[in-house]
Amino acid sequence: MKTGDFHFELPEHLIAQHPSEHRGQSRLMLLERSTGKRYHRTVNDLPEILAMPAFTTEAGPPLLVFNNSKVRKARLLGTSEAGAKVEFLLLEKDPGDPAGLTWKALVHRAKRRRPGSTYVFADPAGEPAAKAELSVPEGSRGEGGVRLISFDREIDDDWLDRNGHVPLPPYIKRDDAPSDAERYQTVYAEITGSAAAPTAGLHFTHELLGRIAGSGVESVFITLHVGLGTFLPVRSEEITDHVMHEETYSVGKVQAAKIEAARAAGRKIVAIGTTSVRTLESAWNGRGLETGEFATSMFIYPGFNFNVVDALFTNFHTPESTLLMLVSAFTGRELALEAYAEAVRESYRFFSYGDAMLAV
Repeated sequence: MKTGDFHFELPEHLIAQHPSEHRGQSRLMLLERSTGKRYHRTVNDLPEILAMPAFTTEAGPPLLVFNNSKVRKARLLGTSEAGAKVEFLLLEKDPGDPAGLTWKALVHRAKRRRPGSTYVFADPAGEPAAKAELSVPEGSRGEGGVRLISFDREIDDDWLDRNGHVPLPPYIKRDDAPSDAERYQTVYAEITGSAAAPTAGLHFTHELLGRIAGSGVESVFITLHVGLGTFLPVRSEEITDHVMHEETYSVGKVQAAKIEAARAAGRKIVAIGTTSVRTLESAWNGRGLETGEFATSMFIYPGFNFNVVDALFTNFHTPESTLLMLVSAFTGRELALEAYAEAVRESYRFFSYGDAMLAV
């Protein structure tokens, strides 16, 4: 199966550059896999939708599974020795550095950045500037723009809150604004570690979560820290040649027990976002969910056998991406592309700040 099999035409004006005026008021396409039928609703209708027979069965109401990873201000602007401004996206700390001063990072125009080059990162609070040196990961040629950047001090989340920027994806053609610090973060975000938002969760408000709970639908929270595995483009012609980068995830014992009990009873498991899907399917060992912290490089594409997930709530994704391939694995490729074509005709908003789809 080729990467081009997941291409679709998307008018540029449908790429959402800003979130909806009010969180939770985006449009929602409801997709029935068994019939191929599509219905146009809003995210605010979720409590009523989840009460429908497709979700609430004789066994009981569905169980929603959310990713509670929190986005850090991982985008940094450094100044080179020559005075050029260079953009870095910090992904995770390099486990090979026991001092904890080195990060794996995506570097803009990485091929132009020579190993050994140094950069300065000013602190707007008036603290001394941080300095850092660039290198290539051991045993790697720096594929995908990934480099190591070693700082002269610890770069923690407090430092990033002062100096970093919200890591808006490159298809949002503007600088981050103060409002993005709130809107590019789920209201239930708890555990810091993501370099991009688990965007399906951006639609949920505390009020909507309360209404969902009030209707008898339970929710549990697991964690996958979004990194290269989620957002790195597929550059190979054959999708099976694409290598997913590892991302860390964790599932707690209480959460696993609730999911396993719901599954055993025949209740529907609704994954909120593709990262929740990958966490659940990665943690499944054939008998239940393994608990603890792990890493996954699972690549889900058509032909994958889903063991845990019965329904998927997700945004509309970029052409030829691993995210669209995951959706296509769940719905079938032709049906996914039909739904996307309809979303284009109906002027749905696409990508991180866009509208949503719920497939069952």
